[in-house]
Amino acid sequence: MITISKEDYLKAIAEAEAEGQTVIAATLAHWLSVTRAAVTFALKRLRKDGLVVVKPDGHIQLTAEGRQIAERTLFRHHLIERMLSEIFGMQWFEVHDEAERLEHAVSPAFEKKLIEKLGHKDTCPHGNSLTLRSPEARRRKGLQLLTETEPGSRYRIASLYERDRQLLEFFEQEGIRPGVQVKVEARNYDGTLSLAVGKRQIRLGGPAAGKLWVAKA
Repeated sequence: MITISKEDYLKAIAEAEAEGQTVIAATLAHWLSVTRAAVTFALKRLRKDGLVVVKPDGHIQLTAEGRQIAERTLFRHHLIERMLSEIFGMQWFEVHDEAERLEHAVSPAFEKKLIEKLGHKDTCPHGNSLTLRSPEARRRKGLQLLTETEPGSRYRIASLYERDRQLLEFFEQEGIRPGVQVKVEARNYDGTLSLAVGKRQIRLGGPAAGKLWVAKA
């Protein structure tokens, strides 16, 4: 039986991989805000069910069945985010947390209705793609992190890291959201980037800039 807890763990592994992280127990403890003991117990169940493999060095990987469940949960999360945004008009920076709570309640019948209503679309309100599930896949499509950009060039915000509500609200306040164009004015000695966002000039720290994928405008 696949419980909500198991779905959360499998989805977290897939999401952390998509962010380019090597997934170990500490990664999951941080990602899910649980104790290491809770992760150890969960991994025992997931290994027993044939959903994950834990390498001798502690690296956690999804089995084919585990990945299938993770991808299905991610797809339902994607549909819920789009429903909240496109049908109910919630702000793009608000929908992730709601979708985290609602994704487990989506039945196959409701999933089918959502697809009929919303149509097929690869990206969620944060610009993240269902098919670009790794940094390598994003780079093959011509995307790069804002931290890797060249001063003097213009870029379009393609997608944002969506698991940090405070960061998303900060981006919104600064006018940074999917589809917006920015010009990288300079790399500063303190590690920040000077950006032109519309008519505004802002400075963005490295940790925040590293959560934004952009395409050359």
